[in-house]
Amino acid sequence: MNKKILIISSEHTGHGHKSIAESLQEKIGENEQIKIHVVDGFALGGSALLNIGKSYGPITRYSAQLWNAIWHVSAMNTYVIDKSVENLIKGNFMSLLDKVKPNVILSIHPNFNGSVINILRKEGIQIPFGTLIADLVNIYPMWCDPRADFILSPTLEAKVKCLEYGVPNEKIHVVGFPVRERFLRNQSKPFEIKSEISFLLMSGGEGVGDMNAIAETLLNHFRCKVTIIAGRNETLKAELESSLKPRFDKRVDVLGFTKNIQDLMLAADIGIVRGSPNTMFEAVATNLPIIITGALPGQEKDNPLFAEKHHLGVYCQDNEDLKPIIDELLKNDGEKLKTIMEYQRWMINPNAAQDILDYVTSAEIDPLKSRQRRTTPLVRATRKSFKKFKRTKPFKKLIRRVG
Repeated sequence: MNKKILIISSEHTGHGHKSIAESLQEKIGENEQIKIHVVDGFALGGSALLNIGKSYGPITRYSAQLWNAIWHVSAMNTYVIDKSVENLIKGNFMSLLDKVKPNVILSIHPNFNGSVINILRKEGIQIPFGTLIADLVNIYPMWCDPRADFILSPTLEAKVKCLEYGVPNEKIHVVGFPVRERFLRNQSKPFEIKSEISFLLMSGGEGVGDMNAIAETLLNHFRCKVTIIAGRNETLKAELESSLKPRFDKRVDVLGFTKNIQDLMLAADIGIVRGSPNTMFEAVATNLPIIITGALPGQEKDNPLFAEKHHLGVYCQDNEDLKPIIDELLKNDGEKLKTIMEYQRWMINPNAAQDILDYVTSAEIDPLKSRQRRTTPLVRATRKSFKKFKRTKPFKKLIRRVG
């Protein structure tokens, strides 16, 4: 049976949503019975909504506190956001449904869950709708609309938050965090302590954080080579090159946005990263011990503690603690590094993307719930007429007679 999956994602609010969509698309391969259509939800709302999506990069890059305020204020006004987004995307979304004719809709961005459900219900469209949560611990309320047919959670911690927001337990399924195939090439990475340590320093696709100070600490205190990924932040890349290259020459390599991160992770001994879910789990998939030096407020706030709780890495809250943390990791022939790598191999679900795809393609609407939710224009008109009739004298007389 052919299946068409419509995935609602985002092109501009970090790279994690795109990576998740790609991990699912990879699993289709030559299977002609499954087709995936990915759309940028922000683009459905025209230039007004698209510009909001594009503002994510500059805001998180230059003002984490502003992003923190936006995240918390919007979390308290989910109804208003759902309604606003619904009004902006409805026309294009309905046209998209006519074009794609999906059998199931999967949202991997929280901003479109409630709005899409609103549209489907008002138009009486019976297509299974589910969400795939792209965060680990601090779950945005808009991920957790209890009206969704199913919610796929990457962690138990995220499931607990869904339950707190009122999602029925039977709708939530813990599937692990999906990563792209190229990060899963080496599940038996050998452990060894080298005479020269290879550090990979990255801070998300937007290139945020004090990467210069971190690089200096590494280069001044360890026999090492440091590869830095500055992401899309070209200004940061230029600043790092002018600051570090004249002093450390070939010991440091500064890259911009790159598509071969998996090769860099596989080649590195220790990764120093921001606590974004995608980066963390790609590092776990490549069996790269990580030191987390920061996280965006809001959705990433507790990710460093999540990594420590599950022994996937360690949290460095202050750059002054970086050297002693690395010394501790290297002590006793890298005993702690070895432990981290063992826990990472246990934690990663290499089949997460396939498990998600299997679940989504089998999703159906419960017939009973479907009848209860059916709201075609005719049904809506009938309900409206009935409400008026209930206020009339003939209806009240009928109720008294029956009673």
